[in-house]
Amino acid sequence: MARFFDVHPQDPQPRTIGQIADLVRSGGLIAYPTDSCYALGAQLGNKEALDRIRAIRRLDDKHHFTLVCRDFAQLGQFVHIGNEVFRSIKAVTPGAYTFILPATKEVPRRLLHPKKKTVGVRIPDHKVVQALLAELGEPLLSSTLLLPDHEDPMTQGWEIKERLDHAVDAVVDSGDCGPEPTTVVDFSGGYAEIVRYGMGDPSRFE
Repeated sequence: MARFFDVHPQDPQPRTIGQIADLVRSGGLIAYPTDSCYALGAQLGNKEALDRIRAIRRLDDKHHFTLVCRDFAQLGQFVHIGNEVFRSIKAVTPGAYTFILPATKEVPRRLLHPKKKTVGVRIPDHKVVQALLAELGEPLLSSTLLLPDHEDPMTQGWEIKERLDHAVDAVVDSGDCGPEPTTVVDFSGGYAEIVRYGMGDPSRFE
């Protein structure tokens, strides 16, 4: 059975955040809220958790996983980002966007798009996630919690606990975070290409 963590959305309890971080460090897979919708999260190098995410979502090897980062200093360790692209991303970050960029050697090969050698990155505008990232000291390997038989991501912690009780190790609840996933912008070709329209305003990338 998955553990259930009730976290205050504006003032996350440090002890609870510490327990969630310990669970992630020990190999656990969590469902957690973001500034767009719920996501599945695990430690960066955790192959077993990666396989579990693939199984839950029935993903193929072309799926772009996302590294959820605390700030630009962390993000810059894992992707190559030029000055012009940096300025474009900086203008809307933190926020409900995922950016696809060429990965550095810091990213495990199994996370990369097999042909493009790219990975998704984002910096969320969400106090609970920021607290967890600060405690972890590294990005969370993540994927939107969109089940294969659902059109929309799941949004309620209790509902996720009921549905995925034996598929994840913990559910983090800090209130409803909405049903819309991030807007995904692919910069891997050197220019902005919107590959998914979502919660982030796409107008500056069109």
